[in-house]
Amino acid sequence: MPPPARQPPRHPALKRLGARIRHLREGRGLSQEVLADKAGVGRSYMSGIERGVRNCSTLHLLKVAKALHVKAADLFLE
Repeated sequence: MPPPARQPPRHPALKRLGARIRHLREGRGLSQEVLADKAGVGRSYMSGIERGVRNCSTLHLLKVAKALHVKAADLFLE
């Protein structure tokens, strides 16, 4: 059996961004799947963003912000 795939190291900034998106999503009562659908990304991709293992593009961040009905800058507030 091959060894399990290693996850890339999580950069602190990506972890903070992911935690902020999760906080906003949960505050709106949305599941990860519903937010991913509204943003036009896959659920596993959204999971990676929230876990801080995906370094997503600006376009994806804009789509996530729109799906959450917030300004893109609000994704970076702590």
